[in-house]
Amino acid sequence: MSFTTCNILGVPINNVNLNEALNLVLLYLEENEKKMIFTPNPEFVINALEDKEFMEILNKSNLNIPDGIGIVIGAKILGYNMKERVPGYDLTQKIFSKIKNTNKTVYFLGASEETITLAKKMMEQKYKGLKIVGTHNGYFKDNEGNIIIDEINKVSPDLLLVGLGSPRQEKWIYNNKEKLNVKVMIGVGGSFDVMSGNVKRAPKIFIKLNLEWFYRLITQPTRFKRMLKLPLFIIKVLKYKIKGDKNERTIKK
Repeated sequence: MSFTTCNILGVPINNVNLNEALNLVLLYLEENEKKMIFTPNPEFVINALEDKEFMEILNKSNLNIPDGIGIVIGAKILGYNMKERVPGYDLTQKIFSKIKNTNKTVYFLGASEETITLAKKMMEQKYKGLKIVGTHNGYFKDNEGNIIIDEINKVSPDLLLVGLGSPRQEKWIYNNKEKLNVKVMIGVGGSFDVMSGNVKRAPKIFIKLNLEWFYRLITQPTRFKRMLKLPLFIIKVLKYKIKGDKNERTIKK
């Protein structure tokens, strides 16, 4: 299965829609190779420009979905025909819907103990037959990593969702990939907060108008500093275009 990949300031973004991303994940779950899936938004890209390790990891993923509307806008500025924004939360929900009542299993890693436990309960209620075989909170020290890996490997989940915040979650996945007996690993950011019901998803009208970022800003003013990276991202994209550094390639996954 091949997809066009857009180079956004050095970060490869797969030009896929939600259903294409879903089908690719379902394919990965049937294979024996370990796959990493990340959800870049403008904040990811800006951070990657300042963090060489993070940039290298994003370039080694098996699938980078265009999570933020800023990515779609940036792609269009550079001349790419990006199909649509693919929210990581929506992708995980679609996956749950498809693998419920199958032999596929899931493990949740991240958030607080209370949140992760509640997220498991809520998702099992929403998707009857979904097999979440374990959880672990995200408040652990680096020297506790091997203990967590052992816990995960004991239940050998097909899908591991890691919500440690970026870039910690991407680095954790990449650095522990070979130790984990898991088929697919996805960095999910704050998705467990939404799954648990502790954080409400934006109303559908905001999502439809690609204004979910604005809803988050007005409901969580503390995100203002992070949101400043969006205009910075657009400025950098414009400069990138002027230099004529656009590069496009097709990759086979």
